[in-house]
Amino acid sequence: MQAIKLADGIHWVGANVHTEDLFEGIWPIPEGVALNAYTVQGDKTAVIELVREWGGAAMTFMKGLKALNIEPEDVDYIILNHLEPDHTGFTYMFRSIAPNATIVTTEKGEALVDGFYGITENVQTVATGDSLDLGQGKVLHFTEIPNVHWPETQVTYEQSSGILFSSDAFGSYGIHKGSIFDDEQPEAIKPYWEDQMLRYYANIVATFSSNVLSAIDKLSGVDIKMIAPSHGLIWRGSPGTVVKKYVRYANYSKELQEPEITIIWGSMYGNTETMLNAIIKGASEYDIPIHVHQVPNEDASFILRDVFKSAGLIIGCPTYEYGMFPPMKYVMELLNEKLMRFKKVGFFGSYGWSGGAKRDFDKISERMKWDIEEPLLFKGYPSNEEITKGEELGRSIAQKVKEIPSKIEGEDY
Repeated sequence: MQAIKLADGIHWVGANVHTEDLFEGIWPIPEGVALNAYTVQGDKTAVIELVREWGGAAMTFMKGLKALNIEPEDVDYIILNHLEPDHTGFTYMFRSIAPNATIVTTEKGEALVDGFYGITENVQTVATGDSLDLGQGKVLHFTEIPNVHWPETQVTYEQSSGILFSSDAFGSYGIHKGSIFDDEQPEAIKPYWEDQMLRYYANIVATFSSNVLSAIDKLSGVDIKMIAPSHGLIWRGSPGTVVKKYVRYANYSKELQEPEITIIWGSMYGNTETMLNAIIKGASEYDIPIHVHQVPNEDASFILRDVFKSAGLIIGCPTYEYGMFPPMKYVMELLNEKLMRFKKVGFFGSYGWSGGAKRDFDKISERMKWDIEEPLLFKGYPSNEEITKGEELGRSIAQKVKEIPSKIEGEDY
């Protein structure tokens, strides 16, 4: 894929990146990620978003321009909706071969263009309500959506086509498989995109869910016919679907979560793991989805995905020296940073001589607005009586979660 038409004079010139690198230096992307960049051509030519020199993406981007007979020196504008380097890492190099191009970004974006790339000349700032006429009916309108997920972020709307270039909003992990468009995805691949999008949101955007809802409200009066984010699918057939998904995800940060339970556990010598089996046995009686993750064996990226959407959370953690098992403490801190609040929560764990895991749990969880059951702590290996209490803890959380309806329906695409 080198250049794909979205509308007359508007093309995708992005790249699929297959890499063992971590996204943002933290999150694994075993399925890769799409770096979406676009061109809009009227009398003048604009590039919307760039790419990073990553996995051959810069070369692929340049091939896309060449396929459209666009020479770098013919580019009039580089629209930078968001300055994070996965979008802009090629900026310095591209500007050196496109010296006539004006960089267009927000006022806060201008400072980052200087900070990241040392570029201060021929930079034009725009704000909500500003527009840029490229000729031949191609007009770009700009709307700031701060903290989705950086403070300088904006979206760009092209009026003749109704395309919203949404930056990280409505984005996803994952590479395009056969087509970049939502309405050309086979049924078998739709669960793949749902999983990639939810994990992306939980990892990257969850902290800023209130800003997501504000941005969606700000754009509610815009006649959007297609949504073209910086990562993931281009939503041509049903742009309203991805908006609904993001509304649902944003509401997970409130009390509107799914009737599911995520269990996170770690065990040093098998004692906490023994209780885990009792917890699962009790919770399983209520026929609700249960996601089980072991730390440190499983990456926090995938744990966040399931915790984020689940109304129920059960944490099994032994005491390590005087505190919480360190891999679990790291995950707990991430749950706090990503604002994964308003959950029905259980805690259990084995201790030997100090019992400090609960102190760390209490310290972190007091910020989380969780409804916490009486913790189940046991010394060494759990007794039969304690095993029975574990089954009861699983049942109690599951019973509360079972009563919660799934909040948003009708999102098939």
